[in-house]
Amino acid sequence: MTYMLLILEPVGQRGTRTDTEGRDAYARMVRFGEDLKSRGLLLATESLTSHADATRVDKRGGQARVVDGPFAEAKDMVGGFFLIDCKTREEAVALAAECPAAEWCTVEVRALGPCYDV
Repeated sequence: MTYMLLILEPVGQRGTRTDTEGRDAYARMVRFGEDLKSRGLLLATESLTSHADATRVDKRGGQARVVDGPFAEAKDMVGGFFLIDCKTREEAVALAAECPAAEWCTVEVRALGPCYDV
């Protein structure tokens, strides 16, 4: 089954680190991804820029609304993800616990699947 490990980090946390601390955290995440790949579990991984660079689009009543970040109401932002192939949810949760980011933010485990059964 395919799962996504979403890295949910507090908004502004990146700015609290020194350059060395930030690069060290990033290097740990890269090594984690390489380990998942060597174990045959990794399907894809990416880091995301700050939510300050993001744009949100919604469409109601035929009108599109575009809002550029940062977003004042946001407490957390998605900082990146790992797309993994696991046999069970328990295995995905165990991998989330191995993720270095779990030490400084939240790693959300989500199964990929349809929104509705058809």
